[in-house]
Amino acid sequence: MLLPVILFLAGFLLLIKGGDWFVDGSVGIARRFHLPELLIGATIVSIGTTLPEVMVSSQAALEGNAGISYGNAIGSIICNTSLIAAITVTVSPAKVEPRSFSLPTAFFFAAALSYSAVAWIYGGFERWMGILYLALFVIYLLVSTTQMEKHPEVAEENGEEAAEAAAEAAVGEKQRTLAQDLLLLVIGAAAIALGARFLVDNGTKIAAALGVPDSVIGLTMVALGTSLPELITAITSLVKGHGALSLGNVIGANLFNIILVSGMAITISPFAIPAEKTVLGGINSSLVIDLPVMLAVMSILCLPTLKKGELKRWQGVLLLGIYTAFTVYQFVS
Repeated sequence: MLLPVILFLAGFLLLIKGGDWFVDGSVGIARRFHLPELLIGATIVSIGTTLPEVMVSSQAALEGNAGISYGNAIGSIICNTSLIAAITVTVSPAKVEPRSFSLPTAFFFAAALSYSAVAWIYGGFERWMGILYLALFVIYLLVSTTQMEKHPEVAEENGEEAAEAAAEAAVGEKQRTLAQDLLLLVIGAAAIALGARFLVDNGTKIAAALGVPDSVIGLTMVALGTSLPELITAITSLVKGHGALSLGNVIGANLFNIILVSGMAITISPFAIPAEKTVLGGINSSLVIDLPVMLAVMSILCLPTLKKGELKRWQGVLLLGIYTAFTVYQFVS
């Protein structure tokens, strides 16, 4: 039992330091190319912090474990939104540039609604659907790049915070080169992925020993474990004064959980929606609880923000309450 404890602690330390390096490198790149923090968070940072979900879901797909593949992706979206984004919003509500915020939000709801519709109508996914989601991932990256090129004024406005913070951090220190910023990104991503892996492996063993169903493990233990990079990045971003980077990372990571994580898992091994838990006399809990909660928490986070152009503390408090209720439900029902 000593070795799992040591690996768990090592994973936590790797996550903390990896998140620090990853945010430093991302903000450095945003400042250098005058890119908006939110869009950097929704692309580069999100890809890096979604790596644990990609690895876990792909491995589960290879082993034919649909419960983990499905639960990890959907559970991570719920965790990212109602825990990680909720903490960010509760601690530091702020204004948001709608033009930067709208693109990842629109792509997310398009992907999430189609994913939910397929689940409700067909009860599972075929390989061509996974390939379609992976294609959507490539399209999103291309559209994001095009948007940044077409609207440099938005990038400049949103990049002011990064430039000011980076300038303060650089006082008395040698300015980093582009190669050094990229190296921080790579090392940070590697540390995050390895740290999350240590935590997930040991946490999953404990949950399995208690006899918890695979889908519940995926929706809670594995989802929380693979979402720790987003949590560490969010906390690090808040400490460093980059709230927009944190929010963009969460929105982008949620999108990637469907089009990249689920897309990869479905392509490797098509699966049916797990039906290990039922409610209301035999209805699949995934269809009437998990998917609706996923859509609801993202609606609470995104729709008022797009309309008002700012995040409110009540959104964070409400989302934290939903996450608590959702987690309790998974284990007591």
